[in-house]
Amino acid sequence: MDSNFTDFYANEYQITYNTIDVNTSDGYYNKQFIEMSAIGSGGFGTVFKVKHRLDDKIYAVKKVQFGDLSEDKKQKVVKEVKSLAKLDSEFVVKYYNSWLESNHLFIQMEFCSQSLQTLLTDKPIVFQRQPEDQMNTFEELLECVQYIHESVPQVIHRDLKPDNILIYPKFTFNRFIKLCDFGLATDHDINKQTASNDHTLGVGTLRYISPEVFHRKQYNHKTDIYSLALIGEQIFSIDPQISHSSQAIGSEFNKYYGNLYQTLQSMLSSPDYNQRPECREVLAKHNEWSIDKTVVTNHKEFNEYI
Repeated sequence: MDSNFTDFYANEYQITYNTIDVNTSDGYYNKQFIEMSAIGSGGFGTVFKVKHRLDDKIYAVKKVQFGDLSEDKKQKVVKEVKSLAKLDSEFVVKYYNSWLESNHLFIQMEFCSQSLQTLLTDKPIVFQRQPEDQMNTFEELLECVQYIHESVPQVIHRDLKPDNILIYPKFTFNRFIKLCDFGLATDHDINKQTASNDHTLGVGTLRYISPEVFHRKQYNHKTDIYSLALIGEQIFSIDPQISHSSQAIGSEFNKYYGNLYQTLQSMLSSPDYNQRPECREVLAKHNEWSIDKTVVTNHKEFNEYI
């Protein structure tokens, strides 16, 4: 590997990574891992499912052609590494290591077999799980975003979408939701009285970005709250155009369905995004909007409206 490239990476971006001897014919990646399959790709590289040759554990490794990226994209990739290394908790996909090899940057992370997008696609099957396997996807997702919003410095994800929400199969800490892909994440000074002018405008995935970001206006961490509400509508199969018809549902359902609808609407508040609640505020009212699986399955008429 070109030592000048390594030195540039370390000095220019001020990021610490494990020193690894990659000056071998096979390279560290091929020596340490058996590549099993590609599990995702995007503008910043491809993620592979791999098996470690020594410990036999399965990992996810993102491979980015770092040397050929523009300066702006290099900064975004490095920001993802820094964010993953800093946000070490059960709420975020675990970061293990990063290294440079053959003009590429490799990022080793824990492997999660599914994303929320997969879960939403298979939702009819998921909702037939046994009672002892009940999940509260949206509650856990709120807790994950609360964690990054309350970290110091505060982190704004800026690209929340089902593809960036992973399902961890081992249910660590009785949880199964984790956030990933912090390539667009940014730090935010919560002591400022107004939204920062420094954040990049027009970032994120079009379907899930907030109006203030779409119209290239000032924004703060509550742009993530807007994205969460849109994801919540998918999780609960709520169509905003017909949600007023909930009045036709029996009174037993009005309380939960109406509160859930109003909660998601408050999270979509625009143009004054400061009116959107914090994740902890939504979680504090969990008992008011949460719809238990047994309530749904025991009342057939409810399924006609969601």
